[in-house]
Amino acid sequence: MNIRRAGRDDVPVVLGLLDGATEWLVARGRTDQWGTEPHSTSPRRIAQITSFADDDGLWVAEADGRVVGALAVGDAMPYVRPAEEPELYVRLLVTDRESAGQNIGGVLLDHARELAREAGVGLLRVDCFAGGDGALVRYYEKQGFTRTETFAVPVNGSEWPGQVLAQRL
Repeated sequence: MNIRRAGRDDVPVVLGLLDGATEWLVARGRTDQWGTEPHSTSPRRIAQITSFADDDGLWVAEADGRVVGALAVGDAMPYVRPAEEPELYVRLLVTDRESAGQNIGGVLLDHARELAREAGVGLLRVDCFAGGDGALVRYYEKQGFTRTETFAVPVNGSEWPGQVLAQRL
């Protein structure tokens, strides 16, 4: 697997990964995480992924000539309380559902850890959906992160539950 910095030309494929993940969630009745609409048709999501690329914080993992995962790192998301020390924040992590079980997410998180170390930063944080059965929170815990704080983001008249997790490097 090769990890490389992504640019604007990679935005459609990253949106495609997000669309595939949403389709997978919807097929399992888990619409509360990302809804049912494709990310590739959302102006807000397109602008967000494009900004990740423009900020040089977007990375993709390639295997056998195709993109199988994406990682975005940078500053904390605006809906999360800022850290009290320098940090690197995982802003996006998504993998190709057809490649499940190949530890692509783990490899991308290792890349984020390395980027943080190179920047002299000792704190890596991430946030994720905290609803449903809590599987996503448990995934990050298995990756070495510890729960810190919860938050909620207003979405369509309800609240999207989130969990911030941190890892010391």
